[in-house]
Amino acid sequence: MPKNDTELNDGQSHGNGTKITKKNIALFIVVSVAILSLIFYLTKQRSETLDISMQEALASAGMGMPVSNASELATAPGSDKTQTGFKTVSQQRPEKAPKDIKISSLDELSALFDKLNYTTESWQQGNREVPRLTFEAVGKSWQQTSSQIPVQQKKMVFFRLMAPLILVANENILLQRQLVAEASLDDPKLINMALKYRLLSRDQTITALTEEQRQQLLEQVDIMPPSLVLAQAAEESGWATSRFTVEGNAFFGQWDFSGNGMIPNQQRKELGNYGLARFDTPLDSVEGYLLNLNTNNAYQKLRALRAKLRADNQPITGLELAGTLDKYSERGQAYIDGIREMIRYNHLDQVDEAYLSDDAPLHLISGND
Repeated sequence: MPKNDTELNDGQSHGNGTKITKKNIALFIVVSVAILSLIFYLTKQRSETLDISMQEALASAGMGMPVSNASELATAPGSDKTQTGFKTVSQQRPEKAPKDIKISSLDELSALFDKLNYTTESWQQGNREVPRLTFEAVGKSWQQTSSQIPVQQKKMVFFRLMAPLILVANENILLQRQLVAEASLDDPKLINMALKYRLLSRDQTITALTEEQRQQLLEQVDIMPPSLVLAQAAEESGWATSRFTVEGNAFFGQWDFSGNGMIPNQQRKELGNYGLARFDTPLDSVEGYLLNLNTNNAYQKLRALRAKLRADNQPITGLELAGTLDKYSERGQAYIDGIREMIRYNHLDQVDEAYLSDDAPLHLISGND
C-alpha cells in the first residue's frame, strides 16, 4: 500500500519496477517535441535545398520556377526579355479532362467568347489571358460557308480557336523541358524524351545521357512562338478550308511517306509515294507540327536561333524565327516574306505574349456535322 496519496498521484509502479511520474511524462513530451522540431527543420532544409537545386537547373535552361497562378505569366508591357509564358507554367493549371460544349452556330461561338471575356475589346485593353479551348474537328459547314463570312470575322474565329491549341501544346513542351533540365542523366523519362526527339535512335542501348546530350535535347525541347504557328496554319490550311484540313485535321501540310497519308490530286511522282499526314484532332496536328520543327534537320537553324534568343534572355518571336524557314516551302524567301507579312498585317506578334487561363478547359463539339 502507498504511504500517502501523493505517491499514488505522482506515479504508478509497474512489474519491472519502473515508476512513471509526472516528471518523466514531461521529459518525454519535451524530447518528443525536440525530435519533431528537428525532423521538421531537416525536412525544410532538404526542401529548400531541392528548391535551390531545381531553380538553378531551370535557370540554366532559361526557365523559371512555376508561378502560383496564371496572372503571373503575363509579360510586362514593353519588356525586352523572353516572354514570361515561354519560361514557366502556372501551379494552378487544371489537370481535369475538358468539359464538352456543343456549338451549333457562329453566334453561339461568339456568345461563348463573350462569356469567357475572349473578345476584341478585352484584347485591345491589354488582356492576354486565353481560355483553354480545344475543338473536335473542322466541320464541313465551315468549308462550305466560310467564303460567305466577312474576312475579319473569319480570321477572328480562326485565330481564336487555334491560339489555345498552340498555347496548350507549348505548355506541354515547357513541362517536358522542365523534366529535361531537372532529371538525373540516368532517369528513364529523360532517355525516353531523347528517343521521342530523335536524339537517340530506337536501336541504341543506353542507360544514361551525357551532359552534352542533355544540352542538345534542351535545344530541341522548346516552344514555338504562337504568331509563327498561327501564320503557318492559316497559310497551309487555307484558313482551315483545305480538303486535307477537313478530312484529316491537317493544318500544316506535313508530308507522310508511310502510305497512310491523304493523297493529293496532283501527286508529284518524283517525290515518291507520299501523302499529307492526317491527325486525330486539331491539337494533334499542332503537336505534330511542333515535333517536326523540333526534330527535323531542315530546321536546325530555327532551333539554333531560338536557343540563342533564350540564352540571351531576349524575346522569342515569330518574325525572328520565320527567317529560318527557307526549307519549309519550295518558295523559299517568298514563303518567308509571306509569313512575316501575315504576322505583321494581322498583329499576330501580340499573341506571343498570350498565356493560358487557369480556368477549367472546354472542348467544343459541332452541333451541325
